[in-house]
Amino acid sequence: MASKEERERRRQERIAAEKREASAERRRLMIGYVVAGGLGLAVIVGLVIVLGGSGGDETEQVGGEDIPDAAHIQVQSGFVHDTKPDGREGTPPPPIEQGDLKAAASEAGCELKLDLPDEGNTHITKENQVPDYKTNPPTSGDHNPQQLADGAYSEMPEPWYFVHSMEHGRIEIQYSPDLPEEDQLALKGVFDEDPAGMLLFPNPDMPYDVATTTWTQLMGCESYEGRATLDAIRDFRDTYRGRGPEPVPIQLSG
Repeated sequence: MASKEERERRRQERIAAEKREASAERRRLMIGYVVAGGLGLAVIVGLVIVLGGSGGDETEQVGGEDIPDAAHIQVQSGFVHDTKPDGREGTPPPPIEQGDLKAAASEAGCELKLDLPDEGNTHITKENQVPDYKTNPPTSGDHNPQQLADGAYSEMPEPWYFVHSMEHGRIEIQYSPDLPEEDQLALKGVFDEDPAGMLLFPNPDMPYDVATTTWTQLMGCESYEGRATLDAIRDFRDTYRGRGPEPVPIQLSG
């Protein structure tokens, strides 16, 4: 997986390329915010996307780069932030056998940490303002105003982007990059099964093989246990998706 320095280098290269190739074909994202009186909270109320050029059947062009359809990136929901998409085809999961979240988590050996303290939701724009999130992976806290777009990514995004996504009711499946490819594709298959309002990406910094998170809710699995883990993830998704403190409509994949 690319280091933070490598991601920054690629980011700068892409920005330079976009400036050189600026044209009517480049998309523009415009987000409007309404500030809640007294509380100072901004809620996204508009997102306009202009995509130029003609994409093929299997890719979409965003910011001068092709995004594979299999990544299910929904640019209407946020920003890619130069994070590489995961265009792998996942392995279709078996039918759910355990539909109760607590029972499924127990069978998979996963720890549920529910209704965690809300660590705040102030919009910050400087990296030196990023807080020390109290959970790993993060489940709430101050964040960048430009949330990460729904979709699957093959590298870890900066946390202050995906924390914002959780505030909008998104479910995030995170996995250790050390997991065997077969297990990663099984997780990707769960994502592919129902990608609306979902994010999937590796996380080398957390103490779990697999974690599923949303705002103030965390399920951490120290090991991947096949079907049992897949059931627990889907039960978590079905319990908490769309329930963030600032719900934003979920784009269905086309």
